[in-house]
Amino acid sequence: MKDLSQSQMEQNIVRYGDLRPCKTAFIDAHTPGSDQKENFTIIGGGVSESADQHVHITDKIGFNIGAAGQPPKCRNSLHSHRTAEVFFVLKGRWRFFWGRHGDAGEVTLEEGDIFNIPTGIFRGFENIGDDYGMIMAILGGDDAGGGVIWAPQVIEDAADHGLVLAETGRLYDTKKGQALPDGVKPMPLLTEEELKAFPESTTADVVPNYVARYWDMVALSDRKPALVIGENGMLRDKPGFEVGFLTRGSAKTEMHRHDRASVLMPVKGHWRVEWAANETYGAGAATLAPGDTMNVPANLDHTAYPSMTGEAAMFHVVATDDAAGSTWNG
Repeated sequence: MKDLSQSQMEQNIVRYGDLRPCKTAFIDAHTPGSDQKENFTIIGGGVSESADQHVHITDKIGFNIGAAGQPPKCRNSLHSHRTAEVFFVLKGRWRFFWGRHGDAGEVTLEEGDIFNIPTGIFRGFENIGDDYGMIMAILGGDDAGGGVIWAPQVIEDAADHGLVLAETGRLYDTKKGQALPDGVKPMPLLTEEELKAFPESTTADVVPNYVARYWDMVALSDRKPALVIGENGMLRDKPGFEVGFLTRGSAKTEMHRHDRASVLMPVKGHWRVEWAANETYGAGAATLAPGDTMNVPANLDHTAYPSMTGEAAMFHVVATDDAAGSTWNG
């Protein structure tokens, strides 16, 4: 048996305090109102358009984990994805809005709330709290759908502030003397005909089917973990992963395992994670706090339970055999 030391297992844990932000991740990085946002790529390649983006864990596990941090009144511009984009609020109060011009609908999320944003709609978000806020993200697929699709006005506004997005999905800052490489064209704007394919979903269409509130999840996980996103979940979808939610009432000390990697993401309280020795790993334990992310290796017997009294809640994410793609409406 190969003994994986505690320090080596820590490589599978990204602590909130160790997160490394990228302030130039996307095309709106210089646009007033969006120029103070920070992007974090925690597991997988993410969707950053900047060569400056740091990736904490490069493993491909069927989905990506990231985060966005923003001061009050800072917003993320309207964009779309080809695979799932799920956010839960770790810190602060956030307004999510959607539609071609961001006026088709909106919802406000508090800490612990989760939003499985439908694919194919333009969406944006802003911190409407009084302090720095953080939302954690789950993106479908190993390649997160191949990147971001921007509303045309976002690309146009960015050009006024020196940023050009290449057709390859890479950003170039003309204010730093950068230019598109020879033979590489700018990212084309979506045409009016192409824009017709992006729904203008109303709040009544979206909120009942794609938003789960923290206290509802707490209530439903009083005896066993609640399935939040999944074929039979609170939010019915098959995005290529399932999201579960557990609290003190549903946490167990018995070991279990998955045949693929899974991710633990505390939102409230401190959680003790223990794992057993196997042919690859030595036994050990670690404590996770809100904002920490742990990539649990496949086929590793492990358990997680609150390590101290008080409120405790955690999201659990594991890939499924479903292909990452458009929102499932079965």
